[in-house]
Amino acid sequence: MARRFCCLTVGCLVILLAPRIAGAQDDSLTKAYEIIATRRFVDLTHTFSPNTPVWKGFGPATFAAAADPADGRPYTIPDDGFRADFFAMVGQYGTHIDPPAHFDPKGATLDQLPLKQMILKLVVFDSTPLLARDPNHAFTADDILAWERVHGRVPRGCFAALRTDLSKDWNNPVRFKRYPFPAWSLDAIRFLYEQRGIVANGHESLDTDTTPDMKSETWLLQHGHWQIEVMDNLDKVPATGALIVATWAKPAHGLGFPARAFAILP
Repeated sequence: MARRFCCLTVGCLVILLAPRIAGAQDDSLTKAYEIIATRRFVDLTHTFSPNTPVWKGFGPATFAAAADPADGRPYTIPDDGFRADFFAMVGQYGTHIDPPAHFDPKGATLDQLPLKQMILKLVVFDSTPLLARDPNHAFTADDILAWERVHGRVPRGCFAALRTDLSKDWNNPVRFKRYPFPAWSLDAIRFLYEQRGIVANGHESLDTDTTPDMKSETWLLQHGHWQIEVMDNLDKVPATGALIVATWAKPAHGLGFPARAFAILP
């Protein structure tokens, strides 16, 4: 009888407290949103157009008005009540995401990347002080360790971005597409993924590195990781404490696509 009474009591408590527990969970999300809504947001994404810098092997995008396939007439608001755009471009255009499948035939495609990886803690490595003596500096594992002595250990599960201020040349395609350019070294990329357990990385340049065989980019994509390239406004984000929200379209078996990424500052 005592055991039955105990079980009944526990059962009643669970029933009575369940709404409060659910309410607490709902309330926690509400409070989280209220906090986030007061924070400053920084856009990490370039606006792109047919004049956007792009690798010569891909070529520029084409923007056009969407047209009626029956007669080729562009839709207009006066005639049809709406208008629409037609875009023709490579997936790796403007600020974009590279999924593992971009370099790995067995790698995950865009539609297979986990939703929870779209919002992560963000750390920013500032390479600009090193560029005065080496304008094309490849950020190293030693540079990361020097950063950690100031800012603390790179948190596991974060997104690591490299600031080089290359984004300031975005409106000067010749300057932006210069080669070589400041980027990541392979030892830095391997250190971040293998020793610090980051989820993804990003940078301001069109590519991860300037080695002839793209060692850094090849390694990270062939090891199941993804990256955001051609980022903007990293100079407006602190070294630690921010969050990154990175989103992209979901084409079936997608190998890359323009991304929209932004930082939520602490």
